Amino acid sequence: MRTNKASVVKISVSGEVAHPLRRSPFRLEVDGTPRLFPGTGGITYNFALGDSAFKMVGDHVEPDVSTKNPDNDKNAAYVGYSCIGNSATLISGDAKGEKGIVIGKHGGINHVLIHFKEDIKKKMAIGDKIQVVGFGQGLVLEDYPSIRVYNIDPELLDRIPVGEGDGKIHFPVRAIVPGYLMGSGSGSGDPSGGDYDIITNDRALIKKVGLDRLRIGDFVALENHNDSFGLGGYMEGSVTIGVVVHGDCIITGHGPGVTVVMADGKGIIIPEISEKSNVIDFI
Repeated sequence: MRTNKASVVKISVSGEVAHPLRRSPFRLEVDGTPRLFPGTGGITYNFALGDSAFKMVGDHVEPDVSTKNPDNDKNAAYVGYSCIGNSATLISGDAKGEKGIVIGKHGGINHVLIHFKEDIKKKMAIGDKIQVVGFGQGLVLEDYPSIRVYNIDPELLDRIPVGEGDGKIHFPVRAIVPGYLMGSGSGSGDPSGGDYDIITNDRALIKKVGLDRLRIGDFVALENHNDSFGLGGYMEGSVTIGVVVHGDCIITGHGPGVTVVMADGKGIIIPEISEKSNVIDFI
């Protein structure tokens, strides 16, 4: 695909490893059962890119390393300009100089999620500073002006086997998510600001539509959603492509989060099911 990659700004943004937050001791399942376990933040040693989104006993568990700039204004730029596939370098701490890769953004908590190899994670500590090469916002598919692209490094997009034909593009995805299953986060006016969740409260339905196999880093298609200018834009015939970025949830209206990478309101994006459709397959 022809893009304006050469004109897209590369800009430095930075954050640090974020401490986990615990706002209340219990979270309630949909049937009212109270559960006490970890959620967002920190360095998650046993949950990483490529793992099942349903692997962990927790709620909104973030894979690999959760990061945030402690200044809220600067964090808006850190989250907004970081894109999936961007290079991230540790600039302090025992693992200084080691590199990782941005794998997602989590809205609400406003974290940038970064994959580091297991041996690097073991050297890291809360507060270690990280610099990201923010590269991707402003990317345009020159032959498809109606498609909006967000939150993906152009070099990563180049590696994905996206097909072209008859004025449409064919994008490999792990699953197609029915639009009626998109929940928490809908209504956000900023498609670059994080994610929104697949509702997984009905486990039988999730298995029936094939979403029980989702992994962190999977590309998915959101059916009948046009997220060109915000999240949760329900529109018949539209398709949004996103990436699964955090683990499953137990509370009503939530589930694995999806960060938008491509959106179209004219039926130009055709999702095609493929086993090779995870970020880890292309980095």
